[in-house]
Amino acid sequence: MEEIRGQVKEDKVELVVSGRIDSTNAAAAGEEFDRILEGVTPRPLYIDASELEYISSAGLRLILRLRKSFEDITITGTSSEIYEILDMTGFTQMMTVEKAYKVVSIEGCEVIGRGANGTVYRIDGDNVVKVYNNPDALDEIQHEREVARLAMILGVPTAISYDVVRVGNSYGSVFELLDAKSFSKILAQHPEKMDWCVEEYVEMLKTIHGTVVPEGKLPDMRETAIGWAHFVKDYLPEEAGEKLVSMVEAIPHDDHMIHGDYHTKNLELVGDEVLLIDMDTLAVGHPIFELGSMFNAYIGFSELDPQIILDFQGFDHETAQEFWAKTLVEYLGTDNKAVVRSVEDKARIIGYTRLIRRSIRRNGLETEEGRRLIDHWKAELLQLLSHTESLEFTRNELDIEADTENLDAVLAFVDERLEAANCPMKAKMQIDLAVEEIFVNIANYAYRPNKGRAVIRTEVRENPLEVTLTFLDSGAPYDPLAKEDPDITLAVQDRQIGGLGIFLVKQTMDDVKYEYKNGRNILTLTKNL
Repeated sequence: MEEIRGQVKEDKVELVVSGRIDSTNAAAAGEEFDRILEGVTPRPLYIDASELEYISSAGLRLILRLRKSFEDITITGTSSEIYEILDMTGFTQMMTVEKAYKVVSIEGCEVIGRGANGTVYRIDGDNVVKVYNNPDALDEIQHEREVARLAMILGVPTAISYDVVRVGNSYGSVFELLDAKSFSKILAQHPEKMDWCVEEYVEMLKTIHGTVVPEGKLPDMRETAIGWAHFVKDYLPEEAGEKLVSMVEAIPHDDHMIHGDYHTKNLELVGDEVLLIDMDTLAVGHPIFELGSMFNAYIGFSELDPQIILDFQGFDHETAQEFWAKTLVEYLGTDNKAVVRSVEDKARIIGYTRLIRRSIRRNGLETEEGRRLIDHWKAELLQLLSHTESLEFTRNELDIEADTENLDAVLAFVDERLEAANCPMKAKMQIDLAVEEIFVNIANYAYRPNKGRAVIRTEVRENPLEVTLTFLDSGAPYDPLAKEDPDITLAVQDRQIGGLGIFLVKQTMDDVKYEYKNGRNILTLTKNL
């Protein structure tokens, strides 16, 4: 005998059908449907069939009649037998039909990962289940499965869920991860493997960031970050807030993949294969957004409370700091402290912006501890904004204070890239000379009497082999090429002191160009090798 219950809500209608619907009771079932739906305007209709044991053609005709009145119908919880009948009669083409979910218990299971959206448990030796915090997580699960498949197709090694299950009042995705061990656990149990973990971690990160995603397949993190900046702007001094927004908005669109929550708990060693998990945060964007999230995972969240990193990752604050520092060096391909510090400062700006917004949205201003954290993050953010001009970076860029004391760091940065390009010694000496002349000129005159920043970019091109050096500063507009060259034919007593620096640059470089754009002096030097 069938039993039909129903509830009409503002945005949908819910029906529960149990028992059997066949030719003996279909008429009565139809009358019950009519009673529940009397006067109801069309809206999404959800039929819970988890208790339905049998349905004949008479019952199918009832559902077809409902379909003519309700265009949007979803049938949930169907047994495999009921699903087969609906599928062979074409109902799965006319409406959404979902199979019943197997129930999984996590009682006594080991927690192997915990993130913003859910917790991962090991349910047996071969499988893990990610249980979502949101009890209505089916859309999230579907999204994560789709983006994981996309990542796999694009060449990013990841685990793909093979089943969806019920876990208590929520849902979970089941993954086969045979004897998997997270990088967090490896670092906690085998600290001697730190360098190996860093190398594998960065290799995966470069794979992610080197993956171009077809347009529209993933959300754009730039748009999300602009929202963060606009939110935090209202809690900063006006000038600093405007600068934060303008710097985030100046980051160009980038169609390369970023993970969005890339930390050591989301990297698993399965046998001898490294797999990426927790794919629901995949997006596209500039890698600075990834590094900002990574900074928070290892430093930002636990900066004032080291216990947080131990509880979250399973290793201590010192290990987190060392791992973060080594990761930056490996990712950037340099141990030049000025380069690493420059990129880290940009990541910290993104990280602190996100932390401030997150805390305020979670009522952080209403508690003493919350205000203490927000005040700390704001102070750090304001200090960083005072000396950072751009959030963009490449691995071949140095953002540094324009001070003559930093000349050695600038030369070391340039020489490192020249050596990698097998630059001939003569050309290297000429380039070093040009770098010194230009940087010292910026340091002494661009911001006088104040101090400011200079950005130096290097690029090596092949066919023909050439090096391009670009100097950028936000000082007073000045075109060094507008000045006439000194007359080197004059006698000593007639020669003016000065003016030889830019002359030497023009003589030793193959091309020198200047432009003033978006409030910055841009001087580009090219040297053929």
